[in-house]
Amino acid sequence: MYKMKLYVVSFVLLSIFNQSLAIWCYQCTAATPGCVEFNWRAMGYLGNPCPDAEDICVKLIERKGAQEVITRDCLSNFRAFRTDIPADTYEGCRPAAKDVNLANYVNNSIKELDVKRDWYDETTWCFCFLDHRCNGASVAGASMALLMLYGMLVFSRLLF
Repeated sequence: MYKMKLYVVSFVLLSIFNQSLAIWCYQCTAATPGCVEFNWRAMGYLGNPCPDAEDICVKLIERKGAQEVITRDCLSNFRAFRTDIPADTYEGCRPAAKDVNLANYVNNSIKELDVKRDWYDETTWCFCFLDHRCNGASVAGASMALLMLYGMLVFSRLLF
């Protein structure tokens, strides 16, 4: 019985250590319930690990008048298709960089395609990497930490 408990504990610790090499970030768009006015309970999951070990969490805010579109993800997932990422990706929020070469050689009169990415009036990039799931609300992070601590205490009581 003791060996079984030891195997379970070592498996759990090994899996936690294996997943802790990368930062965990919330990944959602404005179409996901609970993403715009952040509520992790409405989203129903605790985030995903980023694919890159040196990754950081991003909250992208795009505004057009009163409309606001928020996207939360890892920075490495944005790098494939976004050219307006600011050069300074340290903790905090910054306006998007201007890409003067974007859509220079495109002769397209369909404005709905937005090949120059100029439809939004304001684009803001918010970066964080000092805590897991930090691209959400600060209150959710504190309550999430308490929930995880409580779960670990209950789990350890069940094992021993």
